[in-house]
Amino acid sequence: MRRWLEDLEARRGLDTLTAGARRLVIGSYGVLLALMLYRGLAVQSDGSPVGPLVAFVLPLVLFLPSILARRARGHAWLAFVSLLYFTQGVMVATLPGQGLRGLAEALVSLALFTGCMGYARFRSRQLRAG
Repeated sequence: MRRWLEDLEARRGLDTLTAGARRLVIGSYGVLLALMLYRGLAVQSDGSPVGPLVAFVLPLVLFLPSILARRARGHAWLAFVSLLYFTQGVMVATLPGQGLRGLAEALVSLALFTGCMGYARFRSRQLRAG
């Protein structure tokens, strides 16, 4: 895997890979945030307090400064947090009538994980090289 990534970096260039990973992070982050807002509001409309909305959205919002500042370390930590959303999406997908929503959450969080890990790798290598 390492050799494949090094070959990819040599062929495409770190700038191109970093920009592509960043686009993937921003897109999947926005979609996952929207999914969690929808889910939190759906739970809240059942008469629950605002707690579930905060629980679904807050972990993502806490990483917004790292994304905006383009910090590789923050992206790496967001990748690990996205695995919690992946697990939650797989769990929700097994519930009756929630398959599509859970599958969407799992796929988007997997895209976020991939983008964050790629960005963390490419950006840190970019900073070391330049």
